[in-house]
Amino acid sequence: MRYFLDAEFNGFGGQLISLALVPEDQGGLPFYEALACVEPTSWVADHVLPVLQKLPVARSEVIAKLASYLRADPEPLVIADWPEDIAHTALLMITGPGWRLPSPRLIFELLDLPLFDSTVLSSVPHNACHDAVVLRTYVLGQERPSSR
Repeated sequence: MRYFLDAEFNGFGGQLISLALVPEDQGGLPFYEALACVEPTSWVADHVLPVLQKLPVARSEVIAKLASYLRADPEPLVIADWPEDIAHTALLMITGPGWRLPSPRLIFELLDLPLFDSTVLSSVPHNACHDAVVLRTYVLGQERPSSR
């Protein structure tokens, strides 16, 4: 199944704050977790932390929940519109030196969507779950044949 990804992080190259995977199947449950952000940038403090809508948990808990979420899917395809979202997700796959989450196959797809702007389209901008939902809506809308 395809999952649409969004992540929020503490500035360019900063630590992960929240991550969401929204399944293509609109009836499926999303994955959404948050991590504590000890020293947020002023922009993050003003725009991301107020809209988390989720209490932060330990990184190890996020990793365990992500493993559980993806376990049932033998070939998950994770779609993102920003490379750093993929990088943060891939880093969650590393559980220790030489250890990673078990996954028979995990595919990441990076889309170039110059007309997509989650800040404009999202019902709660800078909330990773809401932004992932609007990414799904946008991509699926672009894939539908237009009725002329």
